[in-house]
Amino acid sequence: MIDLKTTYLGLPLKGPIVVSSTPLSESLDNARRMEDAGASAIVLTSLFEEQLTLESQALDEDLSRGTDSFPESLHYLPEQADYRMTHDVYLDYLRRTKEALSIPILASLNGATSGGWVRYAKEMEQAGADAIELNTYALATDRSQTSRDVELQLLDLVEGVCRAVKVPVSVKLSQSFTSIPHLVACLEDAGARGIVLFNRFYQPDFDIETLEVRPSLHFSTPSELLPRLHWAAILYGHTNMDIGITGGVHTAEDVLKSIMAGGSVAMMASALHIHGIEHIGRVLADLQYWLEKREYTSLAGTRGCLSRRSVPDVSPFDRGNYIKTLSSYSLRQTVAAF
Repeated sequence: MIDLKTTYLGLPLKGPIVVSSTPLSESLDNARRMEDAGASAIVLTSLFEEQLTLESQALDEDLSRGTDSFPESLHYLPEQADYRMTHDVYLDYLRRTKEALSIPILASLNGATSGGWVRYAKEMEQAGADAIELNTYALATDRSQTSRDVELQLLDLVEGVCRAVKVPVSVKLSQSFTSIPHLVACLEDAGARGIVLFNRFYQPDFDIETLEVRPSLHFSTPSELLPRLHWAAILYGHTNMDIGITGGVHTAEDVLKSIMAGGSVAMMASALHIHGIEHIGRVLADLQYWLEKREYTSLAGTRGCLSRRSVPDVSPFDRGNYIKTLSSYSLRQTVAAF
């Protein structure tokens, strides 16, 4: 039997597949099925900054009837009742999940400003979270806000949480930052133990009949994995933080690519919605078969073997890949024309 064990955020894991944040894990029965199928850890769904703001302001409204205490921007967000879990329900579910399962359970906070994150991170730690994932999602839509402003805001949030809790903290990043290697170094200095590549950028769709802008959600596809592999391979060996890869992980091949690029774990969510929770077990079986067929003794033996620092030719990770890809396409088109 191939040794599939790995470590992530200092936590020993029985295998490389972690369930990423998904509504599926909001059911304790589903969480048990995930563990039974072979998941090595579960990231619970996120508590949202806007959700906590609404809860706080709902309390203020109860205490001061007759005043309009809601900022105008909140009218464009979901109503409080639309969020699946309140703050208290979330913490209670975290406790019950920790009691019921033996694998690590990671809590998740989704926000863009420091606000009350320190308080909520502490409460998650007290409720039993083995680690905390900061699921960051910030868009610079104000032209007066510079890229440096966005980064400093993120670093302030991460540093505040890392100082407040003893459990490890990971940061789920957007891929739109200008210099990811520099930002990752700063996140490590701020106290983060891991990074997750990448947060999916959900873009709205436009209804040209009703002239409305509507939320649009699609499950990930394996093609989305490529930028995650690219950046994991660049970062591997240049940071002491663990790397988690999420977005486009559907098969054993995707898991292998994630580890070979330098990831410590591969995270699944969309694949479980499409194929069911038991898909984890099938992927692990395929992973075992691939490694056995090639006479590996452990998954760890493959980690980073396709990273930028491990391959003899680094041009595929740099501008050379851009030039070669476009040139080869042009050549194929020219040959085909004749």
